Amino acid sequence: MFTMTRRALLAAAVAMPMMAGAASAEGLITIIVNDPANPYWFTEGEVAKKTAEELGYTANVAAHRGDTNTESTLVDTAITNKSVALILDPANADGSVGAVQKAVDAGIPVFLVNAEINQEGLAKAQLVSNNAQGAALGAQAWVEAVGDAGNYVELFGAPSDNNAQTRSNGFETVLTQYPDLVKVGQEVANWDRTQGYQKMQSLLQANPDIVGVISGNDEMALGAIAALKEAGKLEQVKVGGFDGSPDAVEAVKAGELQYTVLQPVAVFAEEAVRQADNFIKNGSTGVDTEKQLFDCILVTADNVDQMTEPFTLSQ
Repeated sequence: MFTMTRRALLAAAVAMPMMAGAASAEGLITIIVNDPANPYWFTEGEVAKKTAEELGYTANVAAHRGDTNTESTLVDTAITNKSVALILDPANADGSVGAVQKAVDAGIPVFLVNAEINQEGLAKAQLVSNNAQGAALGAQAWVEAVGDAGNYVELFGAPSDNNAQTRSNGFETVLTQYPDLVKVGQEVANWDRTQGYQKMQSLLQANPDIVGVISGNDEMALGAIAALKEAGKLEQVKVGGFDGSPDAVEAVKAGELQYTVLQPVAVFAEEAVRQADNFIKNGSTGVDTEKQLFDCILVTADNVDQMTEPFTLSQ
């Protein structure tokens, strides 16, 4: 799979506005995200919409909230509204294939962001965080915070999203190198803060001696922190997150979260729209591969003050 370097991203950002002058932009770009109540997905939708409008399109943002039926209905609406492109964060790796196929059959180019589908050749591009790289980065930081021995638990994201398993596998790649770190529990909390809180309560009851919690995203991690605070155990138990959300950034500043792994959602949400614009005007995304990986960045107490706006780290 293709990895976008920062240099390549900068070059693309400079080159694509120049290409945009080749033809005037017009038409509707439909953007469908998961759940804008989560700041990660909210940012994804807002950045994509802002980019589309800057390029001269009209744009709207809708949300399927993880439901493939809602997603299918929203794609029908995009078709009815004669969208010139669809930016989609798919609801389900398998279950979203039909919705993408429907848009493609209607002549609408589809650009997937954040999550993949288990079929290539339908979408013009699939732009996602390098989840394996980010998970390994986070797991190493987690070991540095926790130490190389003790019992720990994991909070797992939505099983319908390939990112959840990819991150869990990335954690395992690092943590299995430390045989005295023992995973004594794992719970699915579906990327949700409330579920993270509830599952952390259950995990604590079953495993009161844990030294750490490694989480597939920030929302679940923040729920875990709330449960640990309530139990008076946050001082003894170290928590790691993933996303780089504003609340997680504040938790890192407060010393409650050891780190968060910043997903460059603001980068690839913009890039997806620019590739859509390029395809509409020139018949090509300008990138050689459909699946494109964007490297994650570790955010700790050492660099957290460089977070200049949501999901953006000033380098």
